[in-house]
Amino acid sequence: MAQEDLTRLKIDKSDRAAQKKRRIAPLYWVAAALLLTILVLLYVTGRLVPAVSVDAAGVSRIYPSQTFSLLNASGYVVAQRKAAVAAKITGRLVALSVEEGSRVRAGEIIARLEADDARAARDQAAANLGTARARTASSRAELNDATKNYQRKTELLRRDVISRAEFDSAEARYLSARASVAAAEATQTAGEAALRAASVSLDYSLIRAPFDAVVLTKNADIGDIVTPLGAAANAKAAVVTIADLNSLQVEADVAESNLELVKTGQPCEIQLDALPDSRFRGQVHMIVPTADRTKATILVKVRFLDPDPRILPEMSAKVAFLSRPPRPDEERLRTAVSASALARRNGRLLAFRIEGDRVREVPVKSGESFGDLIEVLDGLKPGDRVVLNPAARLRDGSRIQIREK
Repeated sequence: MAQEDLTRLKIDKSDRAAQKKRRIAPLYWVAAALLLTILVLLYVTGRLVPAVSVDAAGVSRIYPSQTFSLLNASGYVVAQRKAAVAAKITGRLVALSVEEGSRVRAGEIIARLEADDARAARDQAAANLGTARARTASSRAELNDATKNYQRKTELLRRDVISRAEFDSAEARYLSARASVAAAEATQTAGEAALRAASVSLDYSLIRAPFDAVVLTKNADIGDIVTPLGAAANAKAAVVTIADLNSLQVEADVAESNLELVKTGQPCEIQLDALPDSRFRGQVHMIVPTADRTKATILVKVRFLDPDPRILPEMSAKVAFLSRPPRPDEERLRTAVSASALARRNGRLLAFRIEGDRVREVPVKSGESFGDLIEVLDGLKPGDRVVLNPAARLRDGSRIQIREK
């Protein structure tokens, strides 16, 4: 009986293995389903499709004149008429009526120096001239009286009414009066010259604009000592620096090997670094007849055809030397893309815009052609990147890899 009970206590391993198999079987199906789902998602998203190698280019803004530009050069805007305005005498600056950016007219007073001594000298010269004029008037009155007396004595001598000695005295007085008038007139002339000199010296204390211009820099201030040579310690040689903005030109360096592409009167297009969205019409004004042997360049001066208040001296500039003058419609900024970036499919003009590692099919409306570029009227914007020479297998949403150049 006891032996039979012990036999019943044995574990049935076959039942336990079957239960374990029944529990594991569903896990395999779940894993297979998950794997299948992942594969489907990868296929749908294109992860299992190899990336298409492509070349890329950007959509940019251009001026049509860039397509018939013969040569480009860089330089700076320079005023051809410029002056450092200084005084002809040494003195302390007591008034300054302009600052940077002020517009001045020819002859306008810019600054004034201390001039008490020059004013006193002018007043003294004026007083001396008054004295000389009074002496001249007195001498002329004396001459008038001596002349009349001499004429009377001459008549009386002819009638033998007076003695010869009395006539000689009258004649000597007459001649003396004439000499006195001449001396007085010479003194008056000298006094007038001295007054003019004193007035000129006083006028030297007024610093005037030599021509119509704009003040570029202010080099001295009230209280500074201004001297023509500027040799004294802490002395200023120039009060302001001015420039005629109507004389602005671009001075550009052109390589000697490219000089044959440049001619006087040639149309140009000027771009300033400070105003990148603007283009200015220009014309070659002068080819300076000397070369810089250290740089192997020739200096070319290009004048602006349309003055603009935004153009300032010393601005950096780029000059495009054109083969012909641009037409009015060619002076407008355009959006353009390489012609090889456009493809015609199903009767539509398309471009493939790059977005990350994929492309999007974009309908494009095109305009004029400029060399190997085509104007884009709609569909793309400046800064977009597109695929060049899109392959036939490229589709909307295709994964791409940009070739390294």
